[in-house]
Amino acid sequence: MAKTRTVFRCMSCGADTPKWVGKCPSCGDWNTLAEEIDTPSSAPLVAPSAPVAITTVGTADGQPVASGIGEFDRVLGGGLVPGSVTLIGGEPGIGKSTLVLQLLGARAAAGAKVLYVTGEESPHQVRLRAERLGALNDHLLLAAETSLPNIVHHLEEQRPELCVVDSIQTLYDPQFSSAPGSVTQVRECAHRLVQVAKANGTTLLLVGHVTKDGQLAGPRVLEHVVDTVISFEGDRHHALRVLRAQKHRFGSTEELGLFAMAGDGLEPVPDPSGLFLGDRRPGIPGSVVTPALDGHRPLLVEIQALVTKTTLPQPRRSAQGLDSGRLSLLLAVMDRRAGLPAAGMDVYASAVGGVKVLEPGADLAICVALASALFSHPVGEHVVVCGEVGLGGELRQVGRLDRRLAEAARLGFRRAVVPRSAPEVDADIELVRVPSLSAALHALGLADN
Repeated sequence: MAKTRTVFRCMSCGADTPKWVGKCPSCGDWNTLAEEIDTPSSAPLVAPSAPVAITTVGTADGQPVASGIGEFDRVLGGGLVPGSVTLIGGEPGIGKSTLVLQLLGARAAAGAKVLYVTGEESPHQVRLRAERLGALNDHLLLAAETSLPNIVHHLEEQRPELCVVDSIQTLYDPQFSSAPGSVTQVRECAHRLVQVAKANGTTLLLVGHVTKDGQLAGPRVLEHVVDTVISFEGDRHHALRVLRAQKHRFGSTEELGLFAMAGDGLEPVPDPSGLFLGDRRPGIPGSVVTPALDGHRPLLVEIQALVTKTTLPQPRRSAQGLDSGRLSLLLAVMDRRAGLPAAGMDVYASAVGGVKVLEPGADLAICVALASALFSHPVGEHVVVCGEVGLGGELRQVGRLDRRLAEAARLGFRRAVVPRSAPEVDADIELVRVPSLSAALHALGLADN
């Protein structure tokens, strides 16, 4: 009989210690150790496979299959690979279950047998959501299970083309005495499901929760055992949802998928720039458009700023969708290098539409928006600005400027303020090359003469 022992296991990295300590000795996280009963695994040994020449290995089984949702396929480089395992993480209520149910409905409508294993909702709840999403189909099988042996039985018996487990934190293996969601259960259940999926050629999607800081809950080994890790992000107060790959063994992690949450589910957003600028009001001081780049996808985003006097001893610095530390740095550069003091004022800056713009290419846009708000002078309606601002006030070029400005020209912008070292671009747009932040403000009529 296998011996059991009591261990304290880290909920972040999965390392264990014989006694409780405040700080995990492996990953350094605080207060992440939880007591568990550790039972050695009694799984049978697997016979070794014979090595083969790499030139004899076929590639037909590794070709992606389109899911029926264009934005999802964009992120995965064409679709889901048979036998692959994908982990989808996101905050509660962001729309993970809606996304996977629409995905199952699309594949079922194409004639594929798919299986939805729900561990958090009843079959009745899932049926109601499927009706709302238009995903009802006889090819979509539903199982309300949390026991790992039962789920493995369903996979072996039904042999579905696609299976979704919602969520991995609800599963448990009776072989282990720890509670569902513990490090041991999440790790062992994931390993077993991966083995079954690859043996049967079933595409497996695991839905996972995230922690307060946005990291996937559970041990880090869970991210290494799967083929693809996808994060589903968004703001509950905005309809925009962003799908991005953090790890993808079958392609690039630079693609971005965009959805809008509607009453009947998630709708793909093929033209995100048009969405972000749809409610823009030209001629408002403190507003400017910048061609940002998220992965390989150019996005035209409106940056807004508001500068107002304050009576507080410590002025406010608020950034929404922008890096707050970067905002403070740019305010210091504007003060010292461009002579635009804002030390005694409250400063608010925002990327409109619920999108996050954290790249340095938005530096010049933030500074221009702040100067425009400070002088109450609007920026031209058909002007975009793009560039990184250095500590010396110089402007530095950003990557893939051609793609950025091509997107700006497509939406009707005719003038772009860019760093002097920016390369030539094949786009129908006038380039205004400037060497520094001060020169850029002068070119836009925002300098204090």
